[in-house]
Amino acid sequence: MAIAVTEVYDRWLHIMDDDDVRCLTEAGRDSLAKFLPNLKLCRSAEESMAINKIKHGAIIIAGSGMCTGGRIRHHFKHRIWREENAVIFIGFQAQGTLGRLLVDGRRDIKMFGDEFKVRARIETIGGLSAHAGQTALMEWAAGFDGKPKLVLIHGEATALDALSQKLWLDKGIRSDIPAPGSSIVF
Repeated sequence: MAIAVTEVYDRWLHIMDDDDVRCLTEAGRDSLAKFLPNLKLCRSAEESMAINKIKHGAIIIAGSGMCTGGRIRHHFKHRIWREENAVIFIGFQAQGTLGRLLVDGRRDIKMFGDEFKVRARIETIGGLSAHAGQTALMEWAAGFDGKPKLVLIHGEATALDALSQKLWLDKGIRSDIPAPGSSIVF
């Protein structure tokens, strides 16, 4: 999905009016390939696996932000135990996820039935989350005709509780917070 979105941005770069993008196009860099000539987008599992053969000098950008599945875990398998590597998280890491364990300093992790020593540096960059905050979520929920039935499932328990209470007290909107692993039927 990230590759498809990247291609959409690249295809329509010429009509975006953001100052940074305009600077790129004025400099003759009218595509992502010209701006980042060393960027290789890996569409297949085979291309992704080939990354693990790179011995040094690579920046790997992988999805599954909380590291609960996907290709990132395979990259960790080949790199997390090497002290010359770094893992940089740019988004929220929920309790109970591998990403949160790493951000919180866990030095031993289990993946694929094996134990791994975490020797890579773990870093975080705040402020880049694409998730809406409480104010934006309140405005979104209030925009429905009538009173929607909301199910809050993504976030820390305290934040979910606070949002649920605020939705009810300020907007009269009921919401449920299901227990992890429960089924939701509409």
